[in-house]
Amino acid sequence: MEVVEKGVRRLTFALPFGIDHVHCYLLRSSSGGWILVDTGLGSADPEAQWRPVLDELDAPIEQIIVTHMHPDHVGGARDIQELTGAPVLQGREDYDQCVAAWGHRDTERFVAYWTSHGMPGLTIEGIARESERLMAAVHWVEGPQLLDPGDEVDGWRVEVLRGHADGHIVLLRDGVMIAGDTILGGITPAIGLYPNSRPDPLGDYLQTLDRIEQLAPRVAYTGHRAAVGDPTARAREIRSHHIERLSYAQQALDGEPLSGYDVSLALFPGDLPPTLRRFATAESLAHLERLVHEGRAGRAGLAYVRTGI
Repeated sequence: MEVVEKGVRRLTFALPFGIDHVHCYLLRSSSGGWILVDTGLGSADPEAQWRPVLDELDAPIEQIIVTHMHPDHVGGARDIQELTGAPVLQGREDYDQCVAAWGHRDTERFVAYWTSHGMPGLTIEGIARESERLMAAVHWVEGPQLLDPGDEVDGWRVEVLRGHADGHIVLLRDGVMIAGDTILGGITPAIGLYPNSRPDPLGDYLQTLDRIEQLAPRVAYTGHRAAVGDPTARAREIRSHHIERLSYAQQALDGEPLSGYDVSLALFPGDLPPTLRRFATAESLAHLERLVHEGRAGRAGLAYVRTGI
């Protein structure tokens, strides 16, 4: 556990993914207790995972806030709730997505979605196997207290910043942003189109980058890697990255209709494992849909073609 500034501590848990860690945060409450933000993956032994953390604290965890419904952020929510008795708070839209993703798993729809976007059967089978294993580590909580934009939690203001997840929330106070995965240093947050997504996640995310510039926080404490010391400048860098990737995606459309999977092979070449190829395809789809919204590409059934040539 690391003190990153007065009243803010950072916990880091290992992850079995390409990115090998996730940060969670403890915020000192006005009553002297702690507010936990994000929870890592669910554990087969929550006591072993969390007891050292609880023993190190000088006061109890009073509330648990989930920034978004991805497994490494919501996964341990039920574990720590059961250990502490603290209520879980989650964004209203994000909770709907959480239920859709983890509460109403539809394997046939899952397979049909990726098939429709050109993914080969063997890749889909690998994704399905890995997804089933991952579900065992997603201990989300039914019926959390729901948060809306503008709500306050002990002086921290809630904002919804979409893109990485449709209903992703952040907390803001005194120039500090508890950012989840809305902005990251050194890597860019994954922006993908999924079966339950809003229709233009990259468009949403570009608006999020605009909003970060408007908010101009002093620092963003992120879900991965080091804190971002100049979030405004980093938002501009990430916007430039996506503008460049949009151009690459448009160039990949060479005249024949191409699927999202086809375009992912151009944007993310190489022999990727199934889960990374899923991320690559989802991100390619998000860029293709943004091109459609900008009039730079069109749909040919479920494939894409360049326009304005």
